[in-house]
Amino acid sequence: MTVIWNPLLDEPASRWQALADRLGREQFAPLAPLLDRDQRYPWETIEALVEHKFTGLFLPREWGGQGENLTTTVAAVETLGTHCSSTSAIMCAYQLGAFPILLAGNDTQKNLYLREMTLGRATSFALSERIAGSDAAAIEATAVREGDGWRLRGEKYWIGNGGASRYYVVFAKTDPAAGGRGISAFMVDKEEPGVVIDELSDKMGIRGTQTSNLKLDLVVPDSARVGELNRALRLALQTLNVGRIMVAAQSLGLALAAFREAASRAVQRKTFGQPIGENQAIGFKLADMATEISAARMMLYAAAQAYDQGQDVSNLGAMAKLFASEVSHRVVDNTVQIWGGLGYCKPTIAERLYRDQRILEIYEGSSEIQRLVLSRAVRKEAEEQTK
Repeated sequence: MTVIWNPLLDEPASRWQALADRLGREQFAPLAPLLDRDQRYPWETIEALVEHKFTGLFLPREWGGQGENLTTTVAAVETLGTHCSSTSAIMCAYQLGAFPILLAGNDTQKNLYLREMTLGRATSFALSERIAGSDAAAIEATAVREGDGWRLRGEKYWIGNGGASRYYVVFAKTDPAAGGRGISAFMVDKEEPGVVIDELSDKMGIRGTQTSNLKLDLVVPDSARVGELNRALRLALQTLNVGRIMVAAQSLGLALAAFREAASRAVQRKTFGQPIGENQAIGFKLADMATEISAARMMLYAAAQAYDQGQDVSNLGAMAKLFASEVSHRVVDNTVQIWGGLGYCKPTIAERLYRDQRILEIYEGSSEIQRLVLSRAVRKEAEEQTK
């Protein structure tokens, strides 16, 4: 819809966006209500993503990927999200698991795990625990030297693609007395003895995704360690900086889908002899929705392009994730309002999007955490300017 601001994309990004739109319309959108109803992980969707090389979209060519930049990846994820929230969430989980390996893995690890990802055997990001989500330094999982390897013990929660992924980047304390400065990362294969997935979350929305816990009591070799010893918290935060931009893209895809439903309903539904969109109460809602979506898209693509240019996106990514996720909340809330009673009932798209949206303000750092990150940045800048 031309009323919404559209980014000026280069040829590769436009091509991937068009492919995502075609697959979304033909395969993912028809499947979305069934996945929501049955809470089933869509292996057929994974097969399609692998076949069309989306699972390796953002991975370097030398490791079997397509070598595309973050802007292209964002365009694809956003477009997939206009058709199926679960599919865009799965793509975000793929990226989140890959980036610790991309940023800190050695060549052997990249050659194994990144190539596996292009074939649909994903790696998941295992940082959070039942009592340690926003406060990552509070994790209790440990890795203790045992022979030539490490004894990993603990339990991880809220793992995206959990159970469906073959591999996990597990963050554990190797120096508990050092707090956040004593955390290391290790690759774990779920097929190894001592790895148990025994709980799958029954979620409100994005029910085509799989979220699990991971219980650990096993020895891994030192070669399983990713990056420097006791320096993995910084690695996790660097990964989340990119992940937040990806969730902003997921948020915009959902917001665009909701906006289209609202606009269509506003011209088709009539009250008192005229379409409800001609009433200012509804027309102004649509105007605000279009404005906020456009503003959020501008911020999203600015953040992705800044990352591609090698800039620090810790603040801009936090802004994009915060604003886009909360815009999507307002948009989908107004969409349900415009749909009225039908929007509150299954199996309307408005009702499903309303449930799918809520997680976007929670995972990859809640809105409160984004505001904390940004308030600290503001304070630091102000203090430097007053010296």
